[in-house]
Amino acid sequence: MKKTIFIAVDTNKISEAKRIINETKTNKLDLGYKFGLEFFYSKDGRKFISKLRRKKIFLDIKVSDIPATCSKAINSIKDLKNINYITVHANAGEETVKAVVKTAKRTHPKLKILLVTVLTSISNSSIKKIGHTRSITELVKKQAHMAKACKCHGIVCAGSDLKFVKRIFKGEIITPGIRLKGDSAGDQKRIMGPKEAFKQGSTALVLGRSICDPEGNIKKIFLD
Repeated sequence: MKKTIFIAVDTNKISEAKRIINETKTNKLDLGYKFGLEFFYSKDGRKFISKLRRKKIFLDIKVSDIPATCSKAINSIKDLKNINYITVHANAGEETVKAVVKTAKRTHPKLKILLVTVLTSISNSSIKKIGHTRSITELVKKQAHMAKACKCHGIVCAGSDLKFVKRIFKGEIITPGIRLKGDSAGDQKRIMGPKEAFKQGSTALVLGRSICDPEGNIKKIFLD
């Protein structure tokens, strides 16, 4: 089975999005494309996404609000029939996550809901500043149980959390914060290489900044 990689389209420019898609092609991987807030909120970003065909699309907008608002947000994208995945943040709480799963099942049956756990840019010291008294490990374990209880299709978690998440949650596990050898960590605190992440239990990875030289770096994924 081919390994799944989501290429993060981290731009607000249509021309750059087209370049990324055109230059990240390989028969060795099952490739998808992740669009975040920057692109989705940009002028014509939503329109561009709606016209993509024969692509696996991951809409990473981390829905987080009260249940009614998040349900309406899911309803508002029901015309985007080509979207395969969308994220909801665990911080929104169990009621909201359940509402999102229920709404998606009714209005967009093929859409998979991914629960985002503690962001890979957050460390144990920064989580204490937010006001949490638990460690990241303890929080993510709770969030994995919540994803299971809410019947989410998948979880988004850091590579460092994979060992215990896969024991709790049996759905898809997507891992961001992936870096290739020699890459800068940038604003990420909890990073991992692609081979190790797959070995630890990831079903798919997210790669963005590391794919600045797409063809060359896609080949490097098999070596790291």
